Amino acid sequence: MAFGNKNDQEAMSEINVTPLVDVMLVLLVVFIVTAPLLTQSVGVNLPKTVAAAPPPQNPVTMVSIDLAGDIYLDKEKMTAEQLAEQLTTRHTENPELTVQFEVDEKVPYGKAAEVLAIAQHAGITKLSLQTRP
Repeated sequence: MAFGNKNDQEAMSEINVTPLVDVMLVLLVVFIVTAPLLTQSVGVNLPKTVAAAPPPQNPVTMVSIDLAGDIYLDKEKMTAEQLAEQLTTRHTENPELTVQFEVDEKVPYGKAAEVLAIAQHAGITKLSLQTRP
């Protein structure tokens, strides 16, 4: 059965391209919106920087992580649990406690994030990260 007009004089030979154009424009908008979301990674090179601010006037507690992943609190080696206890104790004694972190640049990010989370759970809100100029 062929398509035709009311008079059945000849078959319809034209394609209606309007719906096709509408679909293509919608797809184009979808691609335009999603393309920037696909590139989320940013290449960064840490931890070199210039000196930013003068050192704080409050007492400072130094937390360091060496290349082997060992944690030090003011040059005293300890485990993560001991660090949590010490930071909680120091924070209760001095709520204005400032903690400075020194992390070797070869230390995996997960280890540094773990130590930062320990400080956050201890209630410490004043944190700084040491870098080299």
